[in-house]
Amino acid sequence: MSIKYTPDHEWLNVEGGTATVGITHHAQDALGDVVFVDLPEVGATLAAKDIAGVVESVKAAADVYMPVSGEITEVNEALRADPSLANSDPLGAGWFFKVKLSNPAELDALMDETSYTSYSANA
Repeated sequence: MSIKYTPDHEWLNVEGGTATVGITHHAQDALGDVVFVDLPEVGATLAAKDIAGVVESVKAAADVYMPVSGEITEVNEALRADPSLANSDPLGAGWFFKVKLSNPAELDALMDETSYTSYSANA
């Protein structure tokens, strides 16, 4: 298991050939109270940097980008029913979707926790 981060403030928890994806504490802090999420379709195949969904808050709406290429294998229906999970537990129960990696080498371009912490402090 390893956690990676994107410049767009998504996190990935990689286990084997699958990654669970969500938004970071920094992203949910910037958005404020999340009121709606649009999640991708299970079975959809998306490329890295494609828009995978949308998160809307009382302050703004933001796209959620695919951090890596792959096929969506699961979406978090609990998050769809209760979008506030993205605020209360963004790195746990507030995950967005799971993706089967089609090119694991793409993970090498993402940040580890130390790099992301430094990056987000300046964002």
